[in-house]
Amino acid sequence: MKENRVALVIGAGDATGGAIAKRFAQGGYISCMTRRNAGKLAPLIAEIEADGGRAFGFSSDARKEEQVIELIEQIESTIGPIEVMIFNIGANVPCSILEETARKYFKIWEMATFSAFLNGREVAKRMVQRERGTIIFTGATAGLRGSAYFAAFAGAKHALRALAQSMARELGPRNIHVAHVVVDGAIDTEFIRSSFPAMYEKKDQDGILNPVHIAENYWHIAHQPRDAWTHEMDLRPWMEQW
Repeated sequence: MKENRVALVIGAGDATGGAIAKRFAQGGYISCMTRRNAGKLAPLIAEIEADGGRAFGFSSDARKEEQVIELIEQIESTIGPIEVMIFNIGANVPCSILEETARKYFKIWEMATFSAFLNGREVAKRMVQRERGTIIFTGATAGLRGSAYFAAFAGAKHALRALAQSMARELGPRNIHVAHVVVDGAIDTEFIRSSFPAMYEKKDQDGILNPVHIAENYWHIAHQPRDAWTHEMDLRPWMEQW
C-alpha cells in the first residue's frame, strides 16, 4: 500500500466511527477523524497509535461549508490524499410530527444530508483528479421507510440515500466507488447499554451490531474490484426484523 493514503471518517464517535478509523489504520491508512470537539478524539488517536497506526483528529462542523473546504484542503496539503471518505453522522432524534419544530427538522437535515453533500462534494473534487477513490455513506432503515415519530430523520436519510445514488451514477464511470450502507439494528454502544438494557441483553446472542464487524464490512467495500462494486449493503443482526 502506498504511503500517506488517508481514510477520512466524518463523525468518528466512540462506536462505529471509531471502529472504522481503527480498521483502516490497521490496514495501513492514516486515519483522519472529525468531531465538533476534537478533544474527544484523543483516546481514539492514542489507541490507534499504540497499535502502530497513524491518526489525526480535527474539530470541524460538517454543516459549515467554509470549515469543510478548509478541512479537506488541510488534510490533502499536509497529510496525504484522501483515498477513502466515510460519512458517519447520525442525527437520529425522534419526535411526533405534531410537536416537531421547523428549527429541529432543519437541523436534522443539515446533519444527515447537507453535511454529507458538502463533504462528499469536496472529497469527490480531489478524487476525480486522481481518477480513484471510495466514498461511503452510513445510512439507516429510515432511508428505506419512515417510521412513526421519525419524520425528520426519515426525510433526511431518504435524501442521503438519493444523494449516494446520484453520486454513484455520476462518479462511478470516473473510477470513484460510492456506496451506501444501511445499518439496521441497535449497535453495541454505551448509550444502548445504559438506556435500553433489555435490548442490550441480546448482545450475548449476537442480537446487536458489533462496531468492529461493521467496520470490517466498510473495509471490504473500499477494497472491492471495480467489476463487482457494491453500491448498497444492508447490515443487521440475524434476529432483526426486516
